[in-house]
Amino acid sequence: MNYQIELRHLLYFKTVAEELHFRRAAERLFIAQPGLSRQIKQLEEYYQAPLFIRDKKKVELTPAGIYLKKEVDHLFNQLGKMKDQVEKIAEGKLASLKLGFIGSAVQAILPQLLVNLKQQQPLIDITLNELSNEVQLDKLAKNELDFGFVRIKDTPPGLQSIPILTDHFALVLPKNHPLAKTKKVNLLDFQEESFILFSKEYSSSYYDLVMSIFKDHGFQPHVALKTVNALSIFNLVAQGLGVAIVPSSLKKGYHTHVDFLELSHIPQRTTLSLLWNQENRNPGITALLAIVRKME
Repeated sequence: MNYQIELRHLLYFKTVAEELHFRRAAERLFIAQPGLSRQIKQLEEYYQAPLFIRDKKKVELTPAGIYLKKEVDHLFNQLGKMKDQVEKIAEGKLASLKLGFIGSAVQAILPQLLVNLKQQQPLIDITLNELSNEVQLDKLAKNELDFGFVRIKDTPPGLQSIPILTDHFALVLPKNHPLAKTKKVNLLDFQEESFILFSKEYSSSYYDLVMSIFKDHGFQPHVALKTVNALSIFNLVAQGLGVAIVPSSLKKGYHTHVDFLELSHIPQRTTLSLLWNQENRNPGITALLAIVRKME
């Protein structure tokens, strides 16, 4: 073997692995298909392993190819982050941080955190992305996010967490609901209602926690609608399409025509946590964590 593997070989492999079609991959790369096939063959000879199963009908990754694609995706993600950081440093910035968050983080800590960060570390750039818990966990694992504000039961392996705020729950009712002004809430009074809840895509562990509230009260709710967006829940409740159960902190910051009845008497609590990947070497990680810990 008289050639060296270069970054372009891995880029070609990545493109074929995404397309699972050599002609389409060649078109994306603006190279001839025979040349692409030759580059893949060189890669397979270098690793001494077949990376694709090819026949006239389809192209599939081999087990070695599946492993290599995961590693190559991670590599190119790291290269992208390196490029971002180098550009920021060249602009005189310390770092660039990508933060994921769910809606309740906006009411709980995020605004003050951003104010403190800008005051204490003005050379850090921040990009905000409102994402569900599950999407944040996936992106954190892949180092596509630097931090995530999530509601989960357990911290996944490879990630670290700091609890930010522990909430009780609140029942959300339309303004004209006959029980909207009740002082002592009995959830059994609402067992015939339709419920609008955060879906499992928001967080499977959070969804299970909410369902345990109904289980403790001895009834299975009629879940009419599910969403990952708090404002959508409030608007649907305001339209009379059902009632909802949400973390109590969500009653702050939204101007909607609903009432909140506190469920502080039930044992269930939900914790908003800050998560990050312990292998993430972004220089801004330490700076943001220092600010968060001062706010605790």
